Amino acid sequence: MSNPFSPGIQWDIELIKRYDKSGPRYTSYPTAVQFKPGFSRLQYDHARETSTNQSGPLSLYVHIPFCSHVCYYCACNKIITKHRDKAQPYLDVLFKEIEMRSQGYDASRPIEQLHWGGGTPTFIDHEQMSALMKKLGEHFTLLDTDDRDYSIEIDPRELQDDTLEHLKAIGFNRVSLGVQDFNEKVQKAVNRIQPRSMTEATLSQARELGFKSINIDLIYGLPFQNRETFKETLETVIELSPDRISVFNYAHLPERFMPQRRINEADLPSSEDKLGMLEDSIKMLTDAGYHYVGMDHFAKPDDSLAQAQMAGKLHRNFQGYTTHEDCDLVALGVSAISQVGHSYFQNSADINEYMDNICNDRLPIKRGVVLSDEDDLRRAVIKQLICHFQLDYLDIERVFDIDFKVHFADALDRLHVYQDDGLVEINDKGIQVKDKGALLIRNICMQFDEYLNQPDHSIRYSKVI
Repeated sequence: MSNPFSPGIQWDIELIKRYDKSGPRYTSYPTAVQFKPGFSRLQYDHARETSTNQSGPLSLYVHIPFCSHVCYYCACNKIITKHRDKAQPYLDVLFKEIEMRSQGYDASRPIEQLHWGGGTPTFIDHEQMSALMKKLGEHFTLLDTDDRDYSIEIDPRELQDDTLEHLKAIGFNRVSLGVQDFNEKVQKAVNRIQPRSMTEATLSQARELGFKSINIDLIYGLPFQNRETFKETLETVIELSPDRISVFNYAHLPERFMPQRRINEADLPSSEDKLGMLEDSIKMLTDAGYHYVGMDHFAKPDDSLAQAQMAGKLHRNFQGYTTHEDCDLVALGVSAISQVGHSYFQNSADINEYMDNICNDRLPIKRGVVLSDEDDLRRAVIKQLICHFQLDYLDIERVFDIDFKVHFADALDRLHVYQDDGLVEINDKGIQVKDKGALLIRNICMQFDEYLNQPDHSIRYSKVI
């Protein structure tokens, strides 16, 4: 089957409303709700030793949990503090984890992809940034080649005049900026005042310094947003012309995320307005030349994210869509989730527990899952659909030695209604997601989720749109 590099999007409001249910984002399969406590050192060692790519490249993720400001919409694992001195004790422990976790990985395995996330990684000072990168370089093989993919999340409000220059000097070549919305009333309501001039200056400096890719994050569904004001934000972003744009749906879950309790639910836009903002986002960004990668992600056609999709090498992990499908992901820091071989495992989300474990020479892994053969199979199916909007039965059958139509008879039966509604085309060779189905790709993937389709499943997820 052909690989639809540029899947079209057909906006059918009645179908979208009908299918706009709750479901996983499939940054992993099985999803994190299936992770179990007590992931052992034996399981950890087995994951490394049975990885199918023992000598291949690695991806590193480093979690810096500190923020000096609380953004009310945020659902990340974070610590809000004005005390910068709190970072060093955490970094000291993180350095020890780097030493512990690097053992067992061949030193020759290059780090093709590196990402610092948070929290706010730019909370730490320049000397600490340099020390962290140096420590990583002492225990892993960092690259200085142009094809490396080393990114960091930055808060323009946290930057000094020479911060971007310093980040470039220590090895980063990609940056991601949180913006969310340019409207001042919205910014005040979510406690994130960030003038356009500040964002514009950050982008301009990043370009002058030669960062090869710049991403901007937006959120629709925040208090006081409406279609007209969000169009203005989109127009501004298009004018700024970042390489990538992420447009996320705000999920209001104050019972789970304490900062969201400061948001007045009465100030949130209606479901109709949220759908309108998404419709406007897709139309305006694609009309401006951005390629719809999938779900929340847009990229210029020459960006590596779009290029990876064109080459059939797009991948998805806990950072969303990414380009390095052949890398084991080693994640460091509080709450960080690794994907190594046939296992996922997550560090403790409690910073005191995380630090106590490492100080006592114990890996800080709190929970995880070892994939069964069936999990591996379904992960491959879901990944192919969510990354490339199509699936060839023969490709799966060759790898897993199954008869696809027999093995997935129930899932294909559930997809018949999707075919009747024009969301997918199913034939003897495979599945093709249609233009009407691109926005509902999570629903389509859900039909192959063995855990989700169990009768006693009751986990609450965000809406798919």
